Order: sequence, then structure tokens, then C-alpha cells
Amino acid sequence: MNIYGYIRVSTKEQNEERQVLAMREFGIPEENTVIEKQSGKDFSRPKYRRLVKHLKPGDVLVVKSIDRLGRNYDEILEEWRSLTKERHADIVVLDMPLLDTRSGRDLTGTLISDIVLQLLSYVAETERDFIRQRQREGIDAAQARGVHCGRAAGKKPDNYGDVIGIWRAGEITGRTAAKMLGVSHTTFQRWTAGER
Repeated sequence: MNIYGYIRVSTKEQNEERQVLAMREFGIPEENTVIEKQSGKDFSRPKYRRLVKHLKPGDVLVVKSIDRLGRNYDEILEEWRSLTKERHADIVVLDMPLLDTRSGRDLTGTLISDIVLQLLSYVAETERDFIRQRQREGIDAAQARGVHCGRAAGKKPDNYGDVIGIWRAGEITGRTAAKMLGVSHTTFQRWTAGER
């Protein structure tokens, strides 16, 4: 039986140290701990998928909280079922002792853990929806104040006028013009929309 820890944060800027400490305190060897910096919107995460492929019957997967496993209600429930029923691995959610499949396998224990799992999975997905809603509201409020959101518009290079003249004359393609300007073809198309 092997014990594996799975740590997930959504962005490169987020710090995973709290989860690392929890895994260490639980006694998971560093070489059995997987850290992934990717959204929990689904389970299409390369490091997670590789970890799951290594799980054998009797192995244990440990996560700090259910939202570190994922944030999609239906997918969390399906993944839980797949890990515990098909792979016959156990799952431990450190922040919720009721979600420890190593014990309480009688009917009452299973019922309680299923109810708690469904509730926490719902909360995880709802929180993801709230985050997206708050981001949208923040962007809308900033735009209402005249703040530009998103990537800054690229400054056109000094040779823009010369290159655009050659392009308009049909002497070079848009892709060649983009290369001469040192930008992507998409940026060139955006700059020249309606100019020809």
C-alpha cells in the first residue's frame, strides 16, 4: 500500500505551502507528493491523471480539502466513485475526517460520507461560480471607471507605416508584413482591420 498526496493551486501565483505542510504532517513522503498548478474546473490535469494511473488497490490518495481535488460537482462525484469503486483506492480529505474511506465502510459510514461528499462537492463548484462572478463584476466596475482590462494594446513599431504601405500595394502578404513588424499574424490582422 502506497500513500500519495495531491496538491493543487489554480494559478502560478498561489502558494501551495499550506498544503505541503499538511501532507508532511500526515506523513506522506515528498517523492509521493504531486503538486499541480492548474484550475480545478475539470480532471483533465496531466499530473493528476499520471498519479491516478499509478494508484493500485489499497493505495491511498490524500488531499487537503475537497476543492483541491476539483470544483465540478458531477465530476468530483464521478472521480470519487471511480477511485474507490473501480480502482479500489482509498481517499482521505484532511479537512473533513468524515471523508476518509479507510474506515467506516459499513452502511451508515458509507451513507454519511456520501452525503458529506455531495454537500462539499456542491460547495466547491458554487465557490468556483462565485469567483467567476466576482471577477466579472470587478472587470465591469473597472471598465465603467474607464480602466482598460486585459492585455495592453501592443505599440506599433516605427516601421509600421512603411510596411503597411508595401502590404496595401499588394507587394507582400499579411504574414510577411507581420514578421517584418515582429508581431503575430493575429495582431497584424487586428491592427489592419478595415485598412485595406
